[in-house]
Formats: sequence, structure tokens, C-alpha cells
Amino acid sequence: MSSQVVPQPRRLPRPVKLGTAVVEGLVDDIVRGVIAPGSSLPPEADLCAEFGVSRTVIRESIKIVQEKGLIRIEHGRGTQVTDPRQWNLLDDQILTAVIRHDESSQILDELVSVRTALEAEMAAAAAQHATPTERAQLAAALADMESLVDRAPDFSAADVRFHDIVMAMSRNRLGRTIVTSIHDKARTSMKYHGEYNTPVMKLTVEEHRAVYQAILDGSPDAAASAMRAHITGSWARRRPSNP
Repeated sequence: MSSQVVPQPRRLPRPVKLGTAVVEGLVDDIVRGVIAPGSSLPPEADLCAEFGVSRTVIRESIKIVQEKGLIRIEHGRGTQVTDPRQWNLLDDQILTAVIRHDESSQILDELVSVRTALEAEMAAAAAQHATPTERAQLAAALADMESLVDRAPDFSAADVRFHDIVMAMSRNRLGRTIVTSIHDKARTSMKYHGEYNTPVMKLTVEEHRAVYQAILDGSPDAAASAMRAHITGSWARRRPSNP
């Protein structure tokens, strides 16, 4: 009689909720291709053994993964992994996993493209709507960046604050939320950060100064152009070369 290999249970983190850990595991397996598009999820019994949880936890987790667009349940065919073009990339878990396994930097390129479009538009709006108080806040953020060109981690944080102030000035709440969400996920990848050194940080300050000056002058077109040039130029400088 042939022996059957029993999968070893994963060591799920504690005290993380079991269902959350199962969802994260399934999302990661699908995104990195362990369970390929068009293929079926393993049977419930196998997933129970793999994750060391009950059928109830597995079923609830599968429903959540389905809501994310990663799988669909078809009668007679089981639970199928969907085409990646159907995935909800604004979902935190999916985007984090896609960025983590993005060997070619394609998703980061797409993210920068979306961020550029939204932030350029918001910079233009900021030039139209900025109040004296907000202009003063932006000036202070720029001064912080100038004072931190020899302290990369603090400089990076000041950079983020500058951008957030511009977005807040635009009054575009949805655009700000989208950019903040996708940018936070991108910053979990070392490939997105690139190398910070003093010359790069000084150049970055000058790019931000151009954005600030355009907003101060009340010039929407100049503000959008300066923001677009900064984001695309910065990514071009730090984007990793594909192997």
C-alpha cells in the first residue's frame, strides 16, 4: 500500500487571528504563483492540515480571498484562481504581496505612474486653493528637508510630510487617500527606496523647492509640471536595473 505524504502544518503567528493568517498565506501563495491562475485551490482537508485550523476557518478565509478577486467558486470545477488582471490591487494585502514579489519592478513602475498623475493634479489644485497658513506649513516642511540632507531616515520622513501637505492643500481627499495607501505599500520594498546620499538629497530639495515656489506663485500649471518632473525623475534615479 502506497504511503501518503502528509503536509506539515504551517507555524502561524500568535496571537494573530487564525483566519487573518490563513488569508495572508493564501494571498501570498497565489500572488507568487505557488497556486497559478486557472488552477484550483487545494481541497479543504489539505488546507486544514497545512494551516492547522478548522474547516470553518478555511471556509471563512476562502470567502475573504474571493472578495479580494483572487479566486472564484465555480460549480463542478471548485475554487479557481483568477487572472491577475482581475485582482483588486488597491487591497492592502494584495498590493503588499504583489510588490514583495515584483522581480521586474513592473508594479512599482505602474504605482509611480498613478502617483505621478494624481500628485501632479493635486499640486495644481494646491496652487489654486492654498491658504497663507498652509503655505507657511509647506515652507516649514521644505526647511526641514534642507536641514536634514545629512540624515537620510529623517530626510525621508520630511519628504513624505512635504508631499502630504501638498495633497492636503489640494482638498482632494480621495486622491490623497489613494496616494498615501499605495505609497505606504511601495515603501515596504527596498527596491523602491534606492540609495540616499547627500548629492541626491540636495537635488531632491531643489525639486521640492520648485513645487513650493509654483504653489507660492499660485501657478497650477507650473506646480503640476514641477511635481511631475520630481516624481518621475526621482524614480528614474533610484529604479533598480532589471537583471
